[in-house]
Amino acid sequence: MTKKVVLAFSGGLDTSVCVPMLQEEYGYDEVIPVVVDVGQPEDDMQEAYDRAEELELDLRVVDASEEFVEEMIYPSIQANGSYEGYPMGTSMARPVIARHCLRIAEEEGAEGLAHGCTGKGNDQLRFEAVWRRSDLEIIAPMREHNLTREWELEYCREHDIDVEATEEEPWSIDSNVWSRSVEGGELEDPATEPPEEVFEWTTSPDDAPDGGQTVEIEFEEGEPVAVDGEELAPVELVKHVNDVAGSHGVGRNDMMEDRVLGLKVREVYEHPAATTLLKAHRDLESLVFTRRQLKHKQGIETEWSDLAYAGLVDEPLFHDLQAYVDSSQEQVTGSVRVKLHKGSVRVVGRESPHALYEGGMVSFDEGSVTDSIDQTDAVGFSKYHGIQGRMRDWY
Repeated sequence: MTKKVVLAFSGGLDTSVCVPMLQEEYGYDEVIPVVVDVGQPEDDMQEAYDRAEELELDLRVVDASEEFVEEMIYPSIQANGSYEGYPMGTSMARPVIARHCLRIAEEEGAEGLAHGCTGKGNDQLRFEAVWRRSDLEIIAPMREHNLTREWELEYCREHDIDVEATEEEPWSIDSNVWSRSVEGGELEDPATEPPEEVFEWTTSPDDAPDGGQTVEIEFEEGEPVAVDGEELAPVELVKHVNDVAGSHGVGRNDMMEDRVLGLKVREVYEHPAATTLLKAHRDLESLVFTRRQLKHKQGIETEWSDLAYAGLVDEPLFHDLQAYVDSSQEQVTGSVRVKLHKGSVRVVGRESPHALYEGGMVSFDEGSVTDSIDQTDAVGFSKYHGIQGRMRDWY
């Protein structure tokens, strides 16, 4: 009987090394590579095709870009999903990839599931949180053999595997339609400024257009539906905003990040659309939410993001939190204008049919259109305001 294993495959250094190792070290007769399209660049997809052909593998390709944006990214916009201040991308994609790998493994009658994650990162946890719901063997060659990048490069040379990574540019890059992450090599030194060559989605803010650009984003129940008056499908909309905002240098992030395991690492990200859409969405909420809604949702967002970052999207609490987020978005409809300029994005206008702002109530020059606000009404309120602090002085 043929012993099969399904490998979450990208065609990069780590997963390329996994193929012969799964055969030589783990005794699998057939390695089934699965690449899941979550909106990564065409070059990345082509790398997977080329590597699979080079290794004489039957590559399985799943187009999950729409699923990824509609089921993971748009909910993250509604939840203002961010981890330690940056938009999450890789963590949101991993459960989608893992589910399709598991589905194919079950369809193929495979005995195992494998990934190319290290034992120091988050992705091992995100994949396995999905896979461990099955009884299949889970193999992680990088983790189990304590492999280093230098060892992997030498292993590729010995097995005539032509990978792009080198000792001079040993970047570990992960991309999807929502974000692009770069780590490894000299970037592991927090004091080293990232070389311009690591950025692909964003123009250097120094070289971005001087005049900037104003963009209007329309939302319906918390989901972006149009840009500058043009309705766009979810994947198309994200790609469009990526291109526009990236051309103005928006969406670079260089940060120290706390991994689930507790390790503190340096990460470099590009996420132009995420930066822009999250900024606009949060601002629209400030127009239509009550003060108590805004305050309470901040706690929901933090817990939601922590679970999403860890890949625990099947955790019952995550579904409970998502139910609250869904309910909260019923009034988040309207448009927001943002100014993109040399790496920055700022809101310059917003409107909504559900706005809790009423000009006549706050204007110094006119009365309320409802005639329900009289400045003298505030006299009694002001007498009680701060009374407990004054009582301390009295006694």
